[in-house]
Amino acid sequence: MSSPPFTVRDLGEVAIRCRDLTAMTAFYRDIVGLEVIEGGYSESIVFLKVAEGFGGHIQVVALFEAGAQEAPATGGGSSLHHLALTVRHEDLAPASAWYRDNRIATRVEPHPWIGWDSIYVSDPEGNTVELVAAIPKKA
Repeated sequence: MSSPPFTVRDLGEVAIRCRDLTAMTAFYRDIVGLEVIEGGYSESIVFLKVAEGFGGHIQVVALFEAGAQEAPATGGGSSLHHLALTVRHEDLAPASAWYRDNRIATRVEPHPWIGWDSIYVSDPEGNTVELVAAIPKKA
């Protein structure tokens, strides 16, 4: 088999099926800090901007109310392990302090084998959300 005739450049979207769309929207907006895309939602779908992305397609987290007709046709027993969002390394300590001040349980883990540090939290439906940053190279 030959290599694909394309190169993946970015992550465009992660879609999460939600039992409580209101609570999940509040978490990703208020706790993770993502911006709700105005006009990018309905009563059963909310799109939140992560970053500018590649080639004009912004990176988004899409929240779909469970049972919504527009929901993607993935199995009810999703195999989503976690969602990782990249931040600057210098933002990890303030993020950890902010989570602590707001009584949000975290798990902090270094990943020296790959050169990353991470903070993990759980969204209202138990999905793991990771803030991950590359460990700065020593000069």
